[in-house]
Amino acid sequence: MTTPLDRVIEILGSQEELAARLGIKSPSITGWRNRKRIPSERCIALEEVTGGQVTRYEMRPDVFGAGAPHAPAEQGTEESPRSVLRVEESSFDRRDVRNVGERGAVR
Repeated sequence: MTTPLDRVIEILGSQEELAARLGIKSPSITGWRNRKRIPSERCIALEEVTGGQVTRYEMRPDVFGAGAPHAPAEQGTEESPRSVLRVEESSFDRRDVRNVGERGAVR
């Protein structure tokens, strides 16, 4: 079975190219393969280097959810405030994800 990491590497051409694009060493990526888990803080960068061909939602559904957030079906329709997540993408860490309740109050 092809993993999201395998697809990223296939898109970029090699593990070494992926490492170069991320500014890390190739053995780090080997570690991700061995652990069968991409660090969540790398998923957004991987999504960007693949032009969205492999998404953060595929790589880490345990962190980002099972699918891409969807746009409301009709203008004026809003998602429930209880389902909104606040994420600092620049330095993602599980501690940066907080449930946001009504009126933006952190719960």
